[in-house]
Amino acid sequence: MNTREIVLDTLLALEREGEYSHRLVKAVLDKYDYLQARDRAFIKRLTEGTIERRLELDYYLNCYSSLPVRKMKPLIRCLMRMSVYQILYMDSVPDSAACNEACRLAARRKFGNLKGFVNGVLRRISGEKSALPLPDREKEPEKYLSVKYSMPKWLVELWMDEYGRDVTAALLKGLMEIHPVSLRFAASLSRGEREALCRDMEGRGMELAQSPYLPYVCLVEGHGENPALLPAFAEGKCTVQDVSSVLAVEAAGIKEGDFVVDACAAPGGKTILAAEKAGTGRVLARDVSEEKAALIRENAERMRAENIELQVYDAVRRDEGLEGKADVVLLDVPCSGLGVMGKKRDIKYRVSEENLPGLEELQRQIAAASAGYVRPGGILLYSTCTIRRAENEAMVRYITEELGFEPMPLEGLLPEMLLKEKEELEEARRKAGKEEAWLTEDEKKACIQLLPGYMGTDGFFIARFRRPQR
Repeated sequence: MNTREIVLDTLLALEREGEYSHRLVKAVLDKYDYLQARDRAFIKRLTEGTIERRLELDYYLNCYSSLPVRKMKPLIRCLMRMSVYQILYMDSVPDSAACNEACRLAARRKFGNLKGFVNGVLRRISGEKSALPLPDREKEPEKYLSVKYSMPKWLVELWMDEYGRDVTAALLKGLMEIHPVSLRFAASLSRGEREALCRDMEGRGMELAQSPYLPYVCLVEGHGENPALLPAFAEGKCTVQDVSSVLAVEAAGIKEGDFVVDACAAPGGKTILAAEKAGTGRVLARDVSEEKAALIRENAERMRAENIELQVYDAVRRDEGLEGKADVVLLDVPCSGLGVMGKKRDIKYRVSEENLPGLEELQRQIAAASAGYVRPGGILLYSTCTIRRAENEAMVRYITEELGFEPMPLEGLLPEMLLKEKEELEEARRKAGKEEAWLTEDEKKACIQLLPGYMGTDGFFIARFRRPQR
C-alpha cells in the first residue's frame, strides 16, 4: 500500500465531501490499522500538515507555478500541496523522493501528461526553499503573518486588533506547535496509583510529561500506543481531556454534595470530572441531540460515573422546573472554536466572519435560559474554546449587566503558575494598547483567556460568576 496515495485520496475526500479533517483522518487510520506504526504516523503527519499549512503552500505554489492553484485539477492541486509540505517540513523525506513520488502518482492517476509541470514546479521550490518569498513583514504585517502561519488574513486582522502584533505572532506560532494528547486520571486514584500507571504507559512506548498546571493530568508526547487502547482507559482510570477543559471545572469550585447542571455537556469530559468532584452529589448533563447524549453516556459508563443523569435537551429552552436548584451551572457554549485549531486544523477554513454574529446571539440565548437554574449564592461557570472578544469578554459584561450575576475571582481556584501567565499576557496587551479597559477590575479577575504561545493549553476562555443572595 502506497502511503502517499492514501494521503492523496484523503485530501481529495476532504475537498469533495466537506468532512471535518480530524474525523476523516481518524477513519483513515482506523481503516489502515494493520500498517506499521511508522507508516500510520507518516500518513497522519503528512495529511494534517498539508491541511494546516494549506494557505502557505498555495502561496508558494502560486509564486512558482504558471497555473494558479485554484485552476489546477483537484488531484494535481492536492498532490502539489502534499509534495511541497514534504519538501519544506519533513526532513526525513529527501526532496528528490518527494518530487519523484509526485510524478509517479500523477502518472498512476492518469495525469502522465502533467509530469513535467509537476516536476518543474517542485524542483524550483526545492532549489529555493531556503529563501522562499514572503510578504514584507513591515509593509504588510497582516499578510506576512497570514502566509507564515497559514491563517486567513481576516483572523490575523481580528487578533491584531484585539492583542497587537507581538501577541498575535506568539499566538499563531503556538497554534502551529505540536499539541500532545492530554490524559486526565480519575480523581479517585492516589498519587502512587497515577505514578504506577505512568510507568506502565512508558513501558508501552509512550512518552509522558507532567502537566505544569495539574498533578492529575499528563501529556502524551510520543507516537507510542494509542491512549484509547490502554487497559487503564478501558477500566475508567484515565480519559482523554485537554487540560483547559479540566481547568474550567477546577474554576467552578465544585464541592462534595453539590448539584451541578452541565447545560451543553458533550462529549462529557467536564460532566464526568464534575461528578467525581461532587461525590455524593449529582450532575444533570444535557445536550441537544441523542447522538451527543450517546457520546456522554459512553464516556460516563467507561469512567464508572454513576451520579450522572443524562437528558436530551436544547439549552436555549428555559426549564422552569430547574429554577434556583443548581449549586453550579457549567455553561460551555457552542462557539467558533478558534482556540482548538491546533487539533482541528480545518476550522480556520470553515469559520466565516459573516456567521459569527449568529453564534454570539446563540450564546446569549443559552446564558439567559440557563442563568435561572443557579440557586441564590450559587456559581455560573461560562467557558468557550475560542479566542475572540465578542464571544468571551463581551459575554462577561452581558452576564453581569444583563443577567445580574456577580463576577467572582479565580484566585485560589486556578494554579498560581497559570495566573502569573495571565498577568504576563495582560501586560503584553497593555504595552500594545489592547487591554480590556472597558471591563471592571472585578470582571477582569473573574475571567481568563488561555492562549497558545503564552499558556500550555488550547485557546480557551473561562469566567466565573455568582448569583446574588437577594
